[in-house]
Amino acid sequence: MSGPADKKGEAHPGDGVIAQIVEPRPRDLGGFSVERILPAVGCRHLGPFVFFDHMGSASFHLAPGTGMDVRPHPHIGLSTVTYLFAGAIDHRDTLGSFQTIRPGDINWMVAGRGIAHSERTPAALRPQGPPAHGLQLWCALPVEHEETAPSFDHVPAASLPLHDDRGIRARVLAGTAWGVTAPTRVLSPTFYVDLHLPAGGAIDLPTGYAERGLFVVEGELEIGAHRIAPGPIATFEPGASVTLRAVQPTRVMLLGGETVGERHLWWNFVSSSRERIEQGKADWVAGRFGKIPGDDVEFIPLPDH
Repeated sequence: MSGPADKKGEAHPGDGVIAQIVEPRPRDLGGFSVERILPAVGCRHLGPFVFFDHMGSASFHLAPGTGMDVRPHPHIGLSTVTYLFAGAIDHRDTLGSFQTIRPGDINWMVAGRGIAHSERTPAALRPQGPPAHGLQLWCALPVEHEETAPSFDHVPAASLPLHDDRGIRARVLAGTAWGVTAPTRVLSPTFYVDLHLPAGGAIDLPTGYAERGLFVVEGELEIGAHRIAPGPIATFEPGASVTLRAVQPTRVMLLGGETVGERHLWWNFVSSSRERIEQGKADWVAGRFGKIPGDDVEFIPLPDH
């Protein structure tokens, strides 16, 4: 997904458990609205995650005959992580990958030294007005992997492991949680989990990661004296013992890991080097990212700011 990052921070609760509540900001990606949460002032990253967009909502449908059309655009120095709750997206990239992403699948594209991709609603879904609900995150790559060869991995829902305990179900999308490890290939310590809790259900947040946070998709969580509803990301103090308790049936995404250090973000580029971002700009203007088979006519031009 494309769009320049911006910044806004929220208060630190300061209770020794919740570190920060980071509120979303609406952004228009050319006729398709998203809520952008990361990066924000005071929360530039959450583990390796440096970007967090929430697309649509549980009840949002695109107008009949339309769809999401994110035209070809470039990335360097990051992995894009796409996960859907409803609808579908056709992914194409300059490696020749073509994959329809469906709810419960995880798409993990490593940009490395450079890749371009597009994301569009499948043609078959457009006539009826398709649902559009999901998340796209970016992971900054460790310095030693910033110039790695680009790659694309798709792990279908059926291949992702489940942690199932007394009505609490968690699909581990990346990394390890509660002793369960996903097959998704990550390049630094990372965890990403889709957790379902029944009303009154409780579970401890995974430990062993320096930075941890969550995003409530639907329902409501109780964490100590706090109630967390859909909208913001809540982050937690390092090493804090955190118990999540569902006030009602609740779906929540857990995420975090080890930070890879500070990064420069400009448009769709992430790098430890400002000079490398300038090179990325020049490469996109010069057409050096290559063409996307099956989607080689349109493209998003380099922003002028």
